Amino acid sequence: MQPGQDERAATQNIAMWGAAGCGKTTFLAALDIALTQVDGDWKVVGADAGSTEVLTDLTRSLADRRQFPRATGEAIERYKWYLIGNRPVRTGRFPRRRTVVAESRIGLDLIDAGGEQFERGRVIGRRLLDNLVQSRGILYLFDPIREYEKGDAFENLHGMLAQLSQRMVAAGTFPGGRLPHHLAVCVTKFDEVSVLKTADSIGVLGVDPDDTRGFPRVMEDEDAERLFESLCGVSASGNAELVLRKLKKFFHQDRIRFFVTSAIGFHLPPGTNRFDPRDYQNLVPAPGGYQIRSGVRPINVMEPLLWLAQSLSADQQG
Repeated sequence: MQPGQDERAATQNIAMWGAAGCGKTTFLAALDIALTQVDGDWKVVGADAGSTEVLTDLTRSLADRRQFPRATGEAIERYKWYLIGNRPVRTGRFPRRRTVVAESRIGLDLIDAGGEQFERGRVIGRRLLDNLVQSRGILYLFDPIREYEKGDAFENLHGMLAQLSQRMVAAGTFPGGRLPHHLAVCVTKFDEVSVLKTADSIGVLGVDPDDTRGFPRVMEDEDAERLFESLCGVSASGNAELVLRKLKKFFHQDRIRFFVTSAIGFHLPPGTNRFDPRDYQNLVPAPGGYQIRSGVRPINVMEPLLWLAQSLSADQQG
C-alpha cells in the first residue's frame, strides 16, 4: 500500500450515523428517488450485488408499494453504494489554469442493526466506529419524533463520539483539537405535523420561488439549526440539547451544516399540483402500519449528500 492511500480512501467516503431505527434505510431509498426526479448527473449505484439488490428493493418499497422499508430487526447489515457524478476541477498553473469536468465517485456506507443489539453489541459498535474513522464525511440523522418518544439521541452519540476522537487522536488526524470530518446534520420527518408546526412557530418556514408546488421549506442554514435546537427541547430524556453542544465541540464549525429533510414529502390533493396547508399529510394509518398516500416527493434528501461530496472534492483539490 502506497503512502497516503488510506487517507485518499478516507476523504472519498461518507458514513451514515444515527440512532438505530432513525430511518437510515428509508433515507437511502428516498435518495435514489430524489436523484431520479431532478436533472443532473448524480446517481447512486451499488458497489456489490447485495447492495444493489437492497437499493432496488428499498426504492421499490417506497416508490411502487408506497411502504417504508422493512425494519432491520436483530440482523447486522452492511451496505455500500457509490454516489457518482461530475464535478468541476481546476487544472494547470496560472495563467493557463482551466476548469474541466471530472467524474467523482464517493463511497456511501451504511451499517444498520436492530436497536437492542446496537445498544448491547460491541461488535456493531466497532464496525460503525471503523466506518467513521475511514470516512471524512458524515451524514448524521436526527429523528425528532423518535427523540420526543424515546429521547435516546445523546445516548447513541456521546460514547461513539468519544471513541472516534480517541482513534483520530491516535492517528494524528485531530487538527486544532477537532475531528476532520464534514458533518451534515439532517433533521428528518419534516412532513410530520408537529415538526412543521414547530418550524412555523419559530418563524423559519419559507417557500422556494422556483417550486411550482409551493412546498414549505426551511431555506437558510441558520434556520435549520434553530429548528434542530428547538426540537431538541422536547426530548423525552431532556438530554437532546447536549447533542448540539457535543457536535459543536468536536467538529470544526465551518464543516457543520444543518438540513431539514423529508423522505416522503407532502401529499398533493387529487386534481391539484399545489401544497394545501389544510391537507398535506402524506402518511396515513393502514392495516399493519402506515401507508404513503400520493407518491414520494423527497425534500432536501440529496442536498446534504451533494454538499458532502462537493466538500470532499474541494478538500482533495486543496
